[in-house]
Amino acid sequence: MVGTCRQILLAELPEGRLAASNFRIGEAPMPTPDAGEVLLRTLYVTLDASNRAWMQGPTYRSALKAGEVMYGRALAEVVESRAEGLKPGDIVWAETGWRDWAAMPGARVGKRPRIDPLTHLLSIYGISGMTAYFGLLDCGRPQPGETVVVSAAGGAVGTLAGQIARLQGARVVGIAGGADKCAWLKRDLGFDDAIDHRAPDLRARLREACPLGIDVYFDNTGGEILEACLAEMAQHGRIACCGSVSTYDGPSPAAGPRGVPGLIVTKRLSLTGFIATDFDDRRGAAITQLRAWVESGRLKVIEDISDGLESLPEALVGLLAGANRGKRIVRVASP
Repeated sequence: MVGTCRQILLAELPEGRLAASNFRIGEAPMPTPDAGEVLLRTLYVTLDASNRAWMQGPTYRSALKAGEVMYGRALAEVVESRAEGLKPGDIVWAETGWRDWAAMPGARVGKRPRIDPLTHLLSIYGISGMTAYFGLLDCGRPQPGETVVVSAAGGAVGTLAGQIARLQGARVVGIAGGADKCAWLKRDLGFDDAIDHRAPDLRARLREACPLGIDVYFDNTGGEILEACLAEMAQHGRIACCGSVSTYDGPSPAAGPRGVPGLIVTKRLSLTGFIATDFDDRRGAAITQLRAWVESGRLKVIEDISDGLESLPEALVGLLAGANRGKRIVRVASP
């Protein structure tokens, strides 16, 4: 194919909070696939707090540098294939970056089924769903009647983790930003209680909402929220740590948690850090269970979808500010 493709570059690394001005949109020659590669048309880009963490240094992948095309994972359609096992029209999961066309080795993309809606492949059947499912059930191990607290409860992972905890018979308390979001968690997603982390005295609210202590804490945030929840854990409590969004976007890491060693010992706590790919060998079984819950109406999938490649910078900035409800996705092209 001839012509150009659009791409969004990280023009400069942010010194404080990320802003749309840290990015710029540009054009590049239309990519051409070599032997063993596929030409992809980007359909939907997934946004996660980890996008921001990549700018701070190496994580489970290399750090993002100024001047590079912004890293990003997406659902894409194969337009041309020179790779075995992939043909035009196939839907794949790939790290295309923030661009509308990409040429990639076939070995680095994952074929996905065509389902309706396709966006569920990025939310409930993607990284968010796997993180919520395995983090809660394998690391948190909630039992009927226990109290589960979920931070960033209005986000992509939190909305799912809280609902899955309810399906296990647990009592669920969400922590989110803003009274409206807290009311929505209780009204629409069935949370038993919700706490606004912006309100004063988080620990007092946690004690009120969890009078017998927190049995399982699903931590998306780290920082002061983790510190407050640690202090309110029940004996033999379990903490599943999948993210630290409070430390990602700002000039310096958030304070806390303090006093961790003493709390872990005296309360005999278990803290488990994980990423979703730790459980790739059981992904199929998880999707089967998640699909059963979704199709029966017992699990709601919340997606926050905006349009246009050019909207990606503002969409990520908004995500980091907690403006989304559920999984934030940008539609680059229609399937």
